[in-house]
Amino acid sequence: MTTLEDKLKQFDEKNKIAELGGGQDRIDKQHAKGRLTARERIQLLLDPGSFVEKDKFLTHRCHDFGMEEQKVLGDGVVSGYGKIDGRIVFVFAQDFTVFGGTLSRANADKIIKIMDLALHMGAPVIGLNDSGGARIQEGVESLAGYADIFYRNTKCSGVVPQISAILGPCAGGAVYSPALTDFICMVKDTSYMFVTGPDVIKTVTHEDVTMNDLGGAMTHNSKSGVAHLLAENDEQAMMMLRELISFLPSNNMEEAPIRPCTDDIRRTDEKLSTLVPDDPNKPYDMKELITTVVDHNNFFEIHPHFAQNIIIGFGRFDGRSVGIIANQPAHLAGVLDIQSSMKAARFVRFCDAFNIPVVTFVDVPGFLPGTTQEWGGIIKHGAKLLYAYCEATIPRITVITRKAYGGAYDVMSSKHIGGDVNFAFPTAEIAVMGPEGAVNILYKKDGLSPEARQQAVEDYKNTFASPYKAAELGYVDEIIHPKETRFRLIQALEMTQTKTKSGPPRKHGNIPL
Repeated sequence: MTTLEDKLKQFDEKNKIAELGGGQDRIDKQHAKGRLTARERIQLLLDPGSFVEKDKFLTHRCHDFGMEEQKVLGDGVVSGYGKIDGRIVFVFAQDFTVFGGTLSRANADKIIKIMDLALHMGAPVIGLNDSGGARIQEGVESLAGYADIFYRNTKCSGVVPQISAILGPCAGGAVYSPALTDFICMVKDTSYMFVTGPDVIKTVTHEDVTMNDLGGAMTHNSKSGVAHLLAENDEQAMMMLRELISFLPSNNMEEAPIRPCTDDIRRTDEKLSTLVPDDPNKPYDMKELITTVVDHNNFFEIHPHFAQNIIIGFGRFDGRSVGIIANQPAHLAGVLDIQSSMKAARFVRFCDAFNIPVVTFVDVPGFLPGTTQEWGGIIKHGAKLLYAYCEATIPRITVITRKAYGGAYDVMSSKHIGGDVNFAFPTAEIAVMGPEGAVNILYKKDGLSPEARQQAVEDYKNTFASPYKAAELGYVDEIIHPKETRFRLIQALEMTQTKTKSGPPRKHGNIPL
C-alpha cells in the first residue's frame, strides 16, 4: 500500500527529474557553448522567488519513430509567470537540452496556454527562444503548433507587449513568432535566425555563407533590422529585457509605470547652447542632446546598430516613460531613407499602441536621393513613417533643432500632421530646401553674377534659415532656448497627459506596407 510519505517522495523525485530537463550531460554541453539553460535564464529574468511554473510534468503524445520510448517531463519548454520589478509577466523558455528544444504539439500547447493567459490577464509575454525548429517526428502536428502560436502573436499585438530573446538557434518557421513580436534581443556569437540555412542556400543559389554571416546577432541588428537589441551573453540579455519592460505598460489600457524622479525638472545645461554648430553642414551628435535632457541621463536605445541616421528608444521625463525619435546629423547628415523610415514608423506605432508619448527631435535635410532609394520604394517606405505619425493619438512633442527641409519637415511630426506642441531652437531652418539649391531653382534663367548669387543665397537664409517665419504662421508654437529644453518638454508632456483623440469609425486603415 502506498503511503502519503511515498507519494510525497514520488512528487519530489518527479520534480527533480523535470528540472533536470535533458539531463546533466546535456546541461554541461549547453554551458560549454556559452549558453544558459532555460531555467537559469528565467531565474535571471524574473524577480527572485517569483516564478510560478505551469505544465511542469507535460509530455509529448507522439508514437511514431520510437518516440513513445523517449518522454521527458516538460517536453522542451519551461513556462509560467513571475514578476519583473513587482509586475506580473508571462514567460516561456525553450529548453535545448530536451530534443534540441524542438516544437512538439504538446509543448506548443504550453506556449499557447501562456499566451492566452497573458492576453486575458493583460500582462507582457516574453519568449526565450532556443530551438532546433519543428519536431520532425510529429510532422504536421508540429507545424500546426507553430501556426497556433503565430495566430496568438497577432491577437496579442497592440494589446500586451511581446518580447523575444533569441538565445540559440531559431530557424525555419520558428523565426516568424519572434518576428511578430514587438522587440527581439539576440546574443552575440551564440544565437542566429534564418528561414533557410547555409546548406540549403548553397544547394539552391550556390552561395557560400556561414551561419553567423547569414543570420547571426550582428547581421540582424545591423543589416536586416530584424533584431532590436544586441547582448554580449545570456546574462546581459536578461538584464536588457528587464530594463526594457520597465519602460512599458502591462497592456494597452494602462500607462507605463512612473519611476520616482530625483533629477531636477528645471535642470538646465549650458552645453546645449553650443551643441548645434554655426556651420549648417557640420555634424553633431543628437544623442548628446537626448541624454542631457532625459531623467538621470538614462536613454535606452532601440536598434542602435541599424539605420543609424535615425535614433529611437525610451527615456523618462519627470519619472514618466517617453518614446524618443531623433534624426542623427552625425550619420548620413540625418537624412531619411528606406531603412530609417521603417525603423521609426514601427516604433511610433508601438508607442501609440501602448499609450507612450513620443518626443521627436528634428534635424533632417530631406529624403536620400538616388536610384537605389527610388527603385527600392522610398516613396512607399517614407509614407509608412508619415502614416504612423498621422495615425498616432498619443501626446506628441516636437523639437526642431536645425534643418527641417522639404517633405521631411512634414513627416517628422510637424504641426500639420498632428504634433501637439512644436518647439524650435533659434538655430532651426524650416524651408523647402537648402539655400544653395533654392537659389539655383529660383534664379535658374537669370544668369546671376557670383556677387548677386551670393546675395540671393543670403536673402534666402535670412528668410528661411530661422524659425521665425514658421512661428509667425503658428506652425511652431514656441521658440525655446536650447538649455531649457528639459523643462519645456516636461511642461508640454504634463499638459498633454490627459489628451484624448480618436479617428473616424473603421475596421483599420491600410498602411503602405
